[in-house]
Amino acid sequence: MSLPGGELAQLRDIVRQFVDERDWDQFHTPKNLASALSVEAAELLEHFQWLQHGRIEELGANKLVEVKHEMADVLVYLVRLADKLDVDLLAAVEEKMVLNRAKYPADQVRGDARKYYEYKR
Repeated sequence: MSLPGGELAQLRDIVRQFVDERDWDQFHTPKNLASALSVEAAELLEHFQWLQHGRIEELGANKLVEVKHEMADVLVYLVRLADKLDVDLLAAVEEKMVLNRAKYPADQVRGDARKYYEYKR
C-alpha cells in the first residue's frame, strides 16, 4: 500500500487531534513513543508466534481483525514519533531506499535473504 505525503499528513493530524483531546502530549516524549512502538510491534508479533507461516488463511477472520488493529497501533506510534521529531516519513523512506539499493544491489542479491555482509560482492 502506498501512502503519499498527503495521506501521512492526514494520519498525523488525526493522531494529533486524538492526543490533544486527551491532553496526552505531555506523555509523548520521543523515548516514550519509541518504547510504546516497540511494545505494539511485539503485540503484533505475538499473533504470529506459533503459526507456521502467518499467512492470511492461518490467521482466520477474527485474528486478522486483531492483527489489523495492532498494525494500526504500530503506525499511530510511528507517525506520532515522526511528528514529535519533525521527521518526514516519506522522505526518510526514499532516503533509506537509496541506501538499501547500494547495500543490496538487485543483480547480486535477487532471491537471497542473507544480510548484506553475508554475500560476496
